[in-house]
Amino acid sequence: MKVKNRLLDYKLIIYQDDDYFKFSLDSVLLSNFVTLNLRCKKIMDLACGNAPIPMLLSLKIKADIYGIELQKCIYDLGVESINENKLSDRIKLINGDVRKISKYFDSDSFDTVICNPPYFVNNNKNMINNIDVKAIARHEINLNIDDVLKASRYLLKNGGNLAIVHRTDRFIEIITKFREYGIEPKKIQFIYPKEDKNSDLFLIEGVKNGNVGLKVLPNIVIHNDDNTYKDNIRLMFREE
Repeated sequence: MKVKNRLLDYKLIIYQDDDYFKFSLDSVLLSNFVTLNLRCKKIMDLACGNAPIPMLLSLKIKADIYGIELQKCIYDLGVESINENKLSDRIKLINGDVRKISKYFDSDSFDTVICNPPYFVNNNKNMINNIDVKAIARHEINLNIDDVLKASRYLLKNGGNLAIVHRTDRFIEIITKFREYGIEPKKIQFIYPKEDKNSDLFLIEGVKNGNVGLKVLPNIVIHNDDNTYKDNIRLMFREE
């Protein structure tokens, strides 16, 4: 069922569907992690879902923001949210396939690419959610990490940056693939559900044809022992 929610504690509206999924903390973390500067004039969100990241980025920078989403039902929710918030002059969504990115955009035309991709390798059909919309969003059925990096290299200007969030158990694979596609890892941050737990997610940013030089940022811990959010996470949500 379609629902209308506030986007965190911001004065923005986001349309979602309980039958599919709602935007997650991952999108908030990634929006706060990506490097944005005054030279950044054009941003792409690959597999943008119902557009939480483009809307969050619109609060941070005066840039032209684009998103591409394969699933029409999710794309439609994003368009509705953007229109509701009167952001259509700044955010443009495409209902299309990231793997065919050259059909929609010129090469070397974006300053920044961002992506919250499907996390799980599609190698066990018994584990895949039986709702196709959820399965496509969570599993590498129509989009894998190679597709993301290939599209990012195509879109990015020389020196442009790519930021993604992914599962820590795929860290070595992903950092290796960044380099395979000529995107030099420059910044990494690990996410922990609690202080006594192992990291389950990480954030990584790389620069197309960048020089070697990696920064590992302080860890982010999400929850206190009583399962409430840490103060730094509450600040991301703008909670009082």
